[in-house]
Amino acid sequence: MFLNSFRILACFIFFAFSSQLSAEWQTEDAAIMGTTIRVEIWHADADVRQKGIDKVLAEMDRVNRLMSPYIEQSQLSKINKYAHEGPIEVDQDLFELIEKSIEFSQLTNGAFDITYASVGHLYNYRKEIKPTEEEVAAAKLLIDYKNLVLDKHQLSISYLKHGVKIDLGGIAKGFAVDQSIQHLRNLGIKHALVSAGGDTRLLGDRRGRAWLVGIRDPANTEEVIVMLPLQDEALSTSGDYERFFIEDGEKYHHIIHPTTGNSASEVRSASILASDSTTTDALSTSIFVMGPDKGLALLNNLEGVEGVIVDKQGKLYYSQGLEKEQKKSQNSSNSNSSVK
Repeated sequence: MFLNSFRILACFIFFAFSSQLSAEWQTEDAAIMGTTIRVEIWHADADVRQKGIDKVLAEMDRVNRLMSPYIEQSQLSKINKYAHEGPIEVDQDLFELIEKSIEFSQLTNGAFDITYASVGHLYNYRKEIKPTEEEVAAAKLLIDYKNLVLDKHQLSISYLKHGVKIDLGGIAKGFAVDQSIQHLRNLGIKHALVSAGGDTRLLGDRRGRAWLVGIRDPANTEEVIVMLPLQDEALSTSGDYERFFIEDGEKYHHIIHPTTGNSASEVRSASILASDSTTTDALSTSIFVMGPDKGLALLNNLEGVEGVIVDKQGKLYYSQGLEKEQKKSQNSSNSNSSVK
């Protein structure tokens, strides 16, 4: 776990960057779910390694085809098109992830809300198109997870209002990563990394060493502000540098505040550590929206969850457990440096 390995960070930085990948490691990248998927697997059997990579990429593609709002034939697109007319039966995975999303909405008092897409779909970040203030004002009235009606027996979803839309972009990649890790476990693989954009999960360690995962500096994404040695852990980062455009000096990015209908503005990035990527993905989005004060208050009340928040001035905020480990690490370094 992360908290046990934090204080020996310096050793792992050296070994991770000085060692060469052995023949038993295999790495592959792919473009799926609108991001870069990265898979790293260790296994003595090359056939098992390749089978693991194939399983991960197939799972990512399956989740994408099921849950993408950009694929017209996806079940999620069908929900958005017809659920205001009546219940739409869906795949169990999709139903359960929407159900899980509502649980995060309740946990965060609405900071996490997949109906943000009622406004979010009006933006086109590639073409730098944004809605008018009037369009935002009208559409944000539809943002409310309580507009979703779920039927567990039929596995169906319906909307209470016409115009409601959902997007699982704040949780689906984390879910796909978790599913992928399970596929690798089923193959007997014990050391692996699966990453989908800002969502990373680690299976085991890096053959006797910790995995090193960096958190980007939101002001300069080529730089790393925090390097974390991890094993059997998930880390997700939500940042305002992922999908955005600037118009008249104002940044418009993809993380929409459910209350205002505009881009959340208190935070530059939020990074969350927990045991699974579904949780870290949803909470990184939630904490980004909530801001440093409310975000830290939530983090410090959650069992087994830690985080780092970078506010719009570039100040770093650590959750209580992470801050304690950082201080221990600094004190240990100071003690070692004083030894003659």
